[in-house]
Amino acid sequence: MLLTGATSALAAVGDSARTDAALLLAQTLRRSREWLVAHDDAPVSEEDATAFERLCASRRDGMPIAYILGTAEFYGRSFVVNEDVLVPRPETEHLIDEALAFIDLPMRVLDLGTGSGAIACTLAAERPVDVVGTDLSPAALAVAAENARRLGIAERCRFVQGNLAEPVRGTRFGAVVANLPYVPTSDLPRAPAPASFEPRAALDGGADGLALYRELMPQLPALLEDGANVWLEAAPPTIEVLVAIARGTFATSTIEARNDYGGRPRFVSIRPSRPA
Repeated sequence: MLLTGATSALAAVGDSARTDAALLLAQTLRRSREWLVAHDDAPVSEEDATAFERLCASRRDGMPIAYILGTAEFYGRSFVVNEDVLVPRPETEHLIDEALAFIDLPMRVLDLGTGSGAIACTLAAERPVDVVGTDLSPAALAVAAENARRLGIAERCRFVQGNLAEPVRGTRFGAVVANLPYVPTSDLPRAPAPASFEPRAALDGGADGLALYRELMPQLPALLEDGANVWLEAAPPTIEVLVAIARGTFATSTIEARNDYGGRPRFVSIRPSRPA
């Protein structure tokens, strides 16, 4: 009955009301969702019922389920998240696939705008690479470091504070990934949209969503070892312009727009030409 009522109450928030309610009840009772299914008639204490209602109220207000739970799933792993970082998106997972197909030996990898460290930690967990992640936010870097520690890869992940590539100036990498703020300012989400709870600094990409990529692009050549690849994630409507910006710096390189799993253009791949 408790779960049924919560599902009805959360229906207005989105189409995952039943799943959200089950996740929140499992969190409240400190049980798994499988346990809930097997014990759907188990009594719930008044204290737990009150705590469950508080969580549901937060979700009804639009707060992302990941912030309420304190974790989000990405590429088959659980990552700590809070309101200091973006919630990792499944759209980014195809970028991970592309990067992993290229990274087949130990190398240094750079993750610009690392946030929760989901990209950096995933690459380090999947391949024997050393990853450096940069971010302006000390709070975000603390989350990234915690995720690396939880995944047992802290010795191969280093997170440093600073703007874009400034903290790693003078170092070259075999692969560079960037998932910078790319939402045009006029399109920033407003409450009660779940994304409105996420840090504005991690979303706002300026007038057309590409301000930080324009700033980054001239910095990239000095970061790349011979044969290095670059992947830059952005919003689907901005990808064509991002390709043009990349061509302004990498005129002789292979530059391609790639789709996410939903078939929408999501990131740009840059393969600089090898020296003759």
